[in-house]
Parts: sequence; C-alpha cells; structure tokens
Amino acid sequence: MTSSTATTNQLSDRINSLAPSATLEMASKARELRAAGKDIIGLSLGEPDFNTPDYIKEAAIQAVNDGYNSYTPVDGYVELKDAIITKFQRDNGISYERPQIVVSTGAKQALYNVAQVVLNKGDEVILPCPYWVSYSDIVKLADGVPVEVATSIESDFKMTPEQLEAAITPKTKMLWYSSPCNPSGSIYSKEELRALADVLQKYPQIIVVSDEIYEHINYGVTEHASMAAFEDMYDRTVTVNGVAKAFAMTGWRIGYIGAPTYIARACNKLQGQVTSGANCIAQRAVITALTESPDRIQYMIDEFKERRKIILELLNAIDGFRCNEPEGAFYVYPDVTAYFGKTLNGVTINNASDFAMYLLEHANVATVTGDAFGNGNCIRISYAAAEKEIREAISRIEKALKQ
Repeated sequence: MTSSTATTNQLSDRINSLAPSATLEMASKARELRAAGKDIIGLSLGEPDFNTPDYIKEAAIQAVNDGYNSYTPVDGYVELKDAIITKFQRDNGISYERPQIVVSTGAKQALYNVAQVVLNKGDEVILPCPYWVSYSDIVKLADGVPVEVATSIESDFKMTPEQLEAAITPKTKMLWYSSPCNPSGSIYSKEELRALADVLQKYPQIIVVSDEIYEHINYGVTEHASMAAFEDMYDRTVTVNGVAKAFAMTGWRIGYIGAPTYIARACNKLQGQVTSGANCIAQRAVITALTESPDRIQYMIDEFKERRKIILELLNAIDGFRCNEPEGAFYVYPDVTAYFGKTLNGVTINNASDFAMYLLEHANVATVTGDAFGNGNCIRISYAAAEKEIREAISRIEKALKQ
C-alpha cells in the first residue's frame, strides 16, 4: 500500500466520493500555468471584474469605526434581516417575516444548509440541466439523489412542464433551479414558472429551491419572476439570493434565504453548529447594498450587456459554435458538439471536457466543461472580464481551432 493510498483510506467515503468544483479546479489549473510563465486568459470563474461600489465600501468602513467586531446572531443582524425583507417585497413581491430569513456565509452555504435540513437518504432532487456546478454534489452530501432533466439549446436550456412531470417519482423531495441560470443565462418567465407550479400542485410534498443570485443581471428581455410570489407555492419554496454577483461582492461572502419558517429555523439550528453567524463587517455593508436602489448598480449591468453583444458576435463567427442568447447572468454556453470526434493539433476531441482542456493548453484560455453542469454538449465562457481580454481570448480560440 502506497503512502497516498493509506492516507486516502483514512478519509471518509463522503469526501473521497466528492467531486472537486470544476470551476475552481479550472481556475487552479490556469493559475498553475500562469506561474509556469504561460499567458492565460481566465474566462472560467463567475466573478465580476468590477470593484465593490464605493457606497457599500463606505458602509463597511463605518462599521469598523463604529466598533463592530463581535460575534453576530447565527441567522444575521436584525437590521440586515429587515433590509432583506424590504428587498424581497420591493423586488420580488414576496412578504417574509424575520423568522423566515437566514443570513449565511455566501449563497453556497445557504444551499448546503437547505439540503442538509430537508433531505433524507434516497430522497430525489430534480435538477434541470444545465445547473450550477455545485448543486449535484451538495445534494449527494446530504445523501440525496440528483435526478437530471436534460434540456438543449433548442429549448433555451429550460425544462418544460412535461419534463418536470415525467421526472417526478414517489421519492421526489425537491426541485432546484436557478433563474437567471448559471451557466446558460436563461430566464424562466412568470408564465413558464406558473406552468411548472401547476404541475407541482399535484405533488404537495415537493419543496422548491429557487436560486436567484443573478436576479439583477437581467438584460430586459424577460422580467424576473420568483416562484415564491405565487400564493400556492409560497409555503413550499425557498428563495436563495446574495450579493456576490450583482454587487461585485464575491469575497464578502454573504448569502441569504427567505423560506417557510420551519425550514429557516432548521437552517439556523444547523448553521449554529457549523459556522455560526456571518462576518459582522460584511453584514453591515450588505444592509446598505440592499437598502439602496438597485439602480445604483445598473452601470455594471449595462457593461455586461455590451460585453454579451461582443462575445456573441465573435463566437457566432466561429464555425462549430452554436449559441443561445443569454437573457441574464454573465456567461455564454455554446454547443460545441461539432468538434466532437475531430483531431486538432494531434488532440482528439471526444467531449466537452476534452474541448475545454484543448482551449486551455492550445489557446491559453480557461473555460469550463459543460459536463460539470450536467450538459456535456457545451462549455461555459464567462464574459465578466474586460473587453480587451474577451476579444483576445476569442481570437486565440478561433486560431487554435483552425490548426
């Protein structure tokens, strides 16, 4: 037995079976190549390249000066919970009370909490594909069973009511989705959500997780809609949100949920034994972020929209790329199946993972395989980068694919 095998055998089956985050893994590989002297353009991470707005930073500085340095309530400061309640009412037409709000160290922890407190071993969770990279493994860590529902570029990567109903079994416990979707940028309209809700009326045991972290990064084609805004879905929907994306606050690590009281209390109980309350200074800053008008971050949305136009024009000019037009978020999710089975620079492309690795090694551009999102026909490319970097990256990709 080798040393590494012996060490691995000391670890739990849970961690040994856990897949690393594909987005973080690709970012790590890109950093390694940069350290080796390669000029890598990173379009793999979902992280805005803007600075956190000054009015939010000023609120954090004020909190430091006001002496905020102590443990926080497990489920968040009352003032922040009130700001979240106001935000939900203003932006989403959803009414929550303080016991229904839980503030966590990022929306990822909020999702993890929900899975841990709701799922029992063998419970099934429906995941429309593509889905955010961590959904499947978060479900597995709670001993749940991910049930993937395939979509395609032809359906704008959205699940139909018929597909939802076909996926439901006596073991189905939850449905998870994001809108705007990471990675496709697709947005479920109010009418589309209503059609899904109509199916769910037949199955009152199913709890919905609506991940709305990209809510404000919406390019005006389809108005944002929330499942919990429907009266007959309110008591069975967990709305997940945060400030990382739209407010350029990825490192501040604040996410939150609005949920049925029994789920929120359970998340509070779990969080109290794991991380306890989220960072005090970050929470004070987020009070300001959510209280101020969303119009104050519109300049970032406008820039993302311009970058979307640029990257779509460039990608659509490359033979073999098929793109939908994302209505939100800051990703494109092109179908690249035209390259499967081809050999480029002596490298045979069998799938999206091969294709993403080829682009990293031969174009010096980091993207993410669609396999990580439950759809092996595509790759995810982030346009949360400067226009110059986007143009250079797509130029490199085009050259690498012509060789």
